[in-house]
Amino acid sequence: MDVVSKDKRSKIMAAIRSKNTRPEIIVRKYLFSRGFRYRLNHPRLPGHPDIVLRKYRTCIFVNGCFWHGHDCHNGHLPKTNQEFWRNKINRNRERDKEEQRRLSEMGWHCITVWECELANDRRDATLKSLEYTLNRIYLNDHAIKYKSMTDDDYGMAAEPEMGE
Repeated sequence: MDVVSKDKRSKIMAAIRSKNTRPEIIVRKYLFSRGFRYRLNHPRLPGHPDIVLRKYRTCIFVNGCFWHGHDCHNGHLPKTNQEFWRNKINRNRERDKEEQRRLSEMGWHCITVWECELANDRRDATLKSLEYTLNRIYLNDHAIKYKSMTDDDYGMAAEPEMGE
Protein backbone atom coordinates (compact mmCIF):
# COMPACT_ATOMS: atom_id res chain seq x y z
CA MET A 1 0.00 0.00 0.00
CA ASP A 2 1.41 3.36 -1.05
CA VAL A 3 1.57 6.10 1.60
CA VAL A 4 0.70 8.88 -0.87
CA SER A 5 -2.21 9.27 -3.27
CA LYS A 6 -2.00 8.09 -6.86
CA ASP A 7 -1.94 11.67 -8.19
CA LYS A 8 0.81 12.69 -5.76
CA ARG A 9 2.88 9.62 -6.69
CA SER A 10 2.44 10.47 -10.37
CA LYS A 11 3.75 14.02 -9.77
CA ILE A 12 6.73 12.71 -7.79
CA MET A 13 7.68 10.24 -10.52
CA ALA A 14 7.20 12.81 -13.31
CA ALA A 15 9.61 15.20 -11.56
CA ILE A 16 12.52 12.77 -11.81
CA ARG A 17 14.99 14.04 -14.40
CA SER A 18 16.79 12.00 -17.01
CA LYS A 19 19.55 14.56 -17.72
CA ASN A 20 21.80 16.58 -15.41
CA THR A 21 21.16 14.31 -12.47
CA ARG A 22 23.25 14.66 -9.32
CA PRO A 23 25.31 11.48 -9.98
CA GLU A 24 25.93 12.62 -13.56
CA ILE A 25 27.14 16.03 -12.40
CA ILE A 26 29.51 14.42 -9.87
CA VAL A 27 31.14 12.36 -12.64
CA ARG A 28 31.28 15.33 -15.05
CA LYS A 29 32.91 17.64 -12.49
CA TYR A 30 35.51 15.02 -11.62
CA LEU A 31 36.37 14.30 -15.25
CA PHE A 32 36.64 17.99 -16.13
CA SER A 33 38.87 18.68 -13.11
CA ARG A 34 41.19 15.87 -14.27
CA GLY A 35 41.51 17.34 -17.77
CA PHE A 36 39.04 15.15 -19.65
CA ARG A 37 36.90 16.97 -22.19
CA TYR A 38 33.57 15.50 -23.24
CA ARG A 39 30.23 16.01 -24.94
CA LEU A 40 26.87 15.47 -23.29
CA ASN A 41 24.05 13.27 -24.61
CA HIS A 42 25.49 13.00 -28.13
CA PRO A 43 22.46 12.83 -30.44
CA ARG A 44 24.12 10.75 -33.19
CA LEU A 45 25.08 7.84 -30.96
CA PRO A 46 22.67 5.06 -29.98
CA GLY A 47 21.17 5.67 -26.55
CA HIS A 48 22.41 9.26 -26.36
CA PRO A 49 25.14 8.43 -23.81
CA ASP A 50 25.33 10.72 -20.78
CA ILE A 51 29.01 11.52 -21.38
CA VAL A 52 30.97 11.01 -24.61
CA LEU A 53 34.76 11.25 -24.72
CA ARG A 54 35.56 11.25 -28.44
CA LYS A 55 39.34 11.24 -27.96
CA TYR A 56 38.97 7.97 -26.03
CA ARG A 57 36.10 6.61 -28.19
CA THR A 58 34.31 6.01 -24.90
CA CYS A 59 30.71 6.49 -23.77
CA ILE A 60 29.85 6.74 -20.09
CA PHE A 61 26.36 5.92 -18.89
CA VAL A 62 25.53 7.15 -15.37
CA ASN A 63 22.61 4.93 -14.39
CA GLY A 64 20.15 5.21 -11.55
CA CYS A 65 19.97 1.94 -9.66
CA PHE A 66 16.17 1.83 -9.52
CA TRP A 67 15.48 2.75 -13.16
CA HIS A 68 18.04 0.36 -14.64
CA GLY A 69 17.53 -2.58 -12.28
CA HIS A 70 20.88 -2.63 -10.46
CA ASP A 71 21.28 -5.41 -7.92
CA CYS A 72 21.81 -3.21 -4.84
CA HIS A 73 19.77 -1.76 -1.98
CA ASN A 74 18.52 1.09 -4.24
CA GLY A 75 17.37 -1.25 -7.00
CA HIS A 76 14.47 -3.05 -5.31
CA LEU A 77 10.97 -2.98 -6.73
CA PRO A 78 8.20 -0.97 -5.06
CA LYS A 79 5.60 -2.93 -3.14
CA THR A 80 2.72 -1.67 -5.28
CA ASN A 81 2.16 -2.30 -8.97
CA GLN A 82 5.12 -4.69 -9.12
CA GLU A 83 4.24 -6.23 -12.47
CA PHE A 84 4.29 -2.80 -14.16
CA TRP A 85 7.65 -1.88 -12.61
CA ARG A 86 9.19 -5.27 -13.35
CA ASN A 87 8.25 -4.94 -17.04
CA LYS A 88 9.43 -1.34 -17.25
CA ILE A 89 12.79 -2.03 -15.64
CA ASN A 90 13.32 -5.16 -17.75
CA ARG A 91 12.64 -3.10 -20.91
CA ASN A 92 15.17 -0.51 -19.70
CA ARG A 93 17.79 -3.21 -19.11
CA GLU A 94 17.22 -4.77 -22.54
CA ARG A 95 17.41 -1.36 -24.22
CA ASP A 96 20.67 -0.61 -22.36
CA LYS A 97 22.21 -3.89 -23.55
CA GLU A 98 21.14 -3.30 -27.14
CA GLU A 99 22.50 0.28 -27.19
CA GLN A 100 25.83 -0.80 -25.73
CA ARG A 101 26.05 -3.66 -28.24
CA ARG A 102 25.47 -1.22 -31.11
CA LEU A 103 28.05 1.21 -29.74
CA SER A 104 30.56 -1.61 -29.39
CA GLU A 105 29.98 -2.62 -33.02
CA MET A 106 30.71 0.99 -33.98
CA GLY A 107 34.06 0.79 -32.17
CA TRP A 108 33.08 2.62 -28.99
CA HIS A 109 33.96 1.55 -25.45
CA CYS A 110 31.09 1.67 -22.93
CA ILE A 111 31.40 2.29 -19.21
CA THR A 112 28.48 2.19 -16.79
CA VAL A 113 28.69 4.06 -13.49
CA TRP A 114 25.92 3.18 -11.03
CA GLU A 115 24.31 5.70 -8.70
CA CYS A 116 25.17 3.61 -5.62
CA GLU A 117 28.88 3.67 -6.58
CA LEU A 118 28.84 7.44 -6.14
CA ALA A 119 27.70 7.34 -2.50
CA ASN A 120 30.02 9.30 -0.21
CA ASP A 121 31.91 6.27 1.11
CA ARG A 122 32.62 4.83 -2.37
CA ARG A 123 32.82 7.95 -4.55
CA ASP A 124 36.59 8.52 -4.52
CA ALA A 125 37.41 4.91 -5.36
CA THR A 126 34.83 4.84 -8.16
CA LEU A 127 36.04 8.07 -9.75
CA LYS A 128 39.71 7.09 -9.54
CA SER A 129 38.85 3.73 -11.08
CA LEU A 130 37.00 5.51 -13.89
CA GLU A 131 40.02 7.74 -14.56
CA TYR A 132 42.35 4.73 -14.57
CA THR A 133 40.07 2.86 -16.98
CA LEU A 134 39.91 5.80 -19.38
CA ASN A 135 43.70 6.13 -19.39
CA ARG A 136 44.10 2.37 -20.03
CA ILE A 137 41.62 2.54 -22.92
CA TYR A 138 43.55 5.43 -24.46
CA LEU A 139 46.92 3.72 -24.08
CA ASN A 140 45.66 0.36 -25.40
CA ASP A 141 43.96 1.92 -28.42
CA HIS A 142 47.05 3.90 -29.32
CA ALA A 143 49.37 0.93 -28.81
CA ILE A 144 47.26 -1.13 -31.23
CA LYS A 145 47.15 1.73 -33.71
CA TYR A 146 50.91 2.24 -33.71
CA LYS A 147 51.73 -1.47 -33.62
CA SER A 148 49.79 -2.04 -36.83
CA MET A 149 51.74 0.63 -38.70
CA THR A 150 54.66 -0.45 -40.86
CA ASP A 151 57.49 1.49 -42.45
CA ASP A 152 55.49 1.50 -45.68
CA ASP A 153 52.85 3.60 -43.95
CA TYR A 154 55.43 6.36 -43.68
CA GLY A 155 56.43 6.12 -47.35
CA MET A 156 59.77 4.46 -46.59
CA ALA A 157 61.10 1.35 -48.21
CA ALA A 158 61.98 -1.50 -45.91
CA GLU A 159 65.71 -1.76 -45.24
CA PRO A 160 67.45 -4.65 -46.96
CA GLU A 161 68.48 -7.56 -44.82
CA MET A 162 72.16 -8.25 -44.07
CA GLY A 163 74.04 -10.12 -46.78
CA GLU A 164 71.99 -8.89 -49.76
